[in-house]
Amino acid sequence: MTDARPFHFLHFSLFHHRSTMKVGTDAILLGRWASTLPADWILDIGTGCGLLPLMLAQKGIAAADAVDLDAASAHEAAENFAASQWRSILHAHHFDIRMFDSGRKYDLIVSNPPFFTDFSKSMAERKNKARHTEDNLSFSELLNAAHRLLTPDGRFALVLPCLESKRFLKEARQQGFHLHRQMLIVPIEGEEPNRINMELRLQPAQQIETESFVIRKTDGAFTKQYTDFLKNYYLGMGD
Repeated sequence: MTDARPFHFLHFSLFHHRSTMKVGTDAILLGRWASTLPADWILDIGTGCGLLPLMLAQKGIAAADAVDLDAASAHEAAENFAASQWRSILHAHHFDIRMFDSGRKYDLIVSNPPFFTDFSKSMAERKNKARHTEDNLSFSELLNAAHRLLTPDGRFALVLPCLESKRFLKEARQQGFHLHRQMLIVPIEGEEPNRINMELRLQPAQQIETESFVIRKTDGAFTKQYTDFLKNYYLGMGD
């Protein structure tokens, strides 16, 4: 049976049972980490259930367009936006990002390219179509879309597994992007990072801002760094 219960955050709830992209730690950390300004117009590539635009709207933005190739995901994102307090500034689109053109450039583009480790058999085909990999949307095509839709001084923020990030950054340099910020995400204290949040821009960086983030302690409990980072988003994480 499909679990149709909403996922609750501190200031909004959202359904994610029909989307190819469920609520997960990768997207939550990216949404919290990505920097925003009040005047920012934001584009989310591969929005899934619409989590990233909702998290970014909580910080204060001008508006956001959320694009997904999967129809059910785009519709679910639209419903989640309509149920939120930011319904007037969040817009979901069922579209191929390679052909998407809203008539504007974006100050911030975000993306959580999915690399699935476990998923139900019934969702496998749709999820594979939504993957931002060589199977559907290559790194080169994702970067090309970001380059085409970004303002000259805009930011492109995304999360990737550490191994894939090396190939991605090589492609990014070839398309004129430069790494400005990165968060190395460690799943358990003492282990190596397995994910990386990256912020790229079209201007060279004088210095790359790097930080390390640890999710859990060796006993499985969340670190204070994790709970402090998300206390304004997650229920039950405040003091």
